[in-house]
Amino acid sequence: MSDPMLRLEGVYTDIAQYHILQGVDLDVPRGGVTMLLGRNGVGKTTTLRTIMGHWRARAGKVMLDGQDITALPVPAIARTGVGFVPENMGIFSDLTVEENMVLAAVSGPIDQARLDWIFEAFPPLKTFWKNHAGNLSGGQKQMLSIARAMVEERRLYLIDEPTKGLAPAIISTMARALRDLKAQGASILLVEQNFSVAKALGDTCAVMDDGRVIWSGAMAELAGDAALQERLMGLSMEAHQ
Repeated sequence: MSDPMLRLEGVYTDIAQYHILQGVDLDVPRGGVTMLLGRNGVGKTTTLRTIMGHWRARAGKVMLDGQDITALPVPAIARTGVGFVPENMGIFSDLTVEENMVLAAVSGPIDQARLDWIFEAFPPLKTFWKNHAGNLSGGQKQMLSIARAMVEERRLYLIDEPTKGLAPAIISTMARALRDLKAQGASILLVEQNFSVAKALGDTCAVMDDGRVIWSGAMAELAGDAALQERLMGLSMEAHQ
């Protein structure tokens, strides 16, 4: 395997008095989708936020293409080409869809061809381009959140539960857009609770429990082994298919 785009080595992260990450080792290969799976509360979101610099690792290293980004502030990490879609969406409700997108395009004016691709992936964003983002539905806000990360080509996308709480039709729209992004050669680290989405999109997979990665391998290997799913996540994934 070629060198991973992203590597976490023995990462420990504390939030207040809580030791959330307890020695996370994780490789994210270049040009594919790595699913980060596990029950609620095991440290998946904290892992993404630590990579992005929102939380500071107490120990260990976060390496992006061989560069140590562990201590960099969030804007500097963003400038290295990392896009982040938080679980709470992180959009500006008082601004229009257009203004949200323009703010996300830090390198300059939005490339028209890329904008056309985003409109094709998420047609409501074109329809409501001049509307305030706060007036969008939940699913449309999630589309805008992901589109903001996609507005410029990034080396790495960190996406936290993009399909949470969405209707099946919107989930399939979201999955199709992420598949397009993958086809463009993007590297994606994706936290996802919907196992059918994880199976459809994932190339590799890491499972977390109690603040560390307890298994990693091919997504197809985990998807094809119900006993392994049961052992790693303590629940039957059959119900999620």
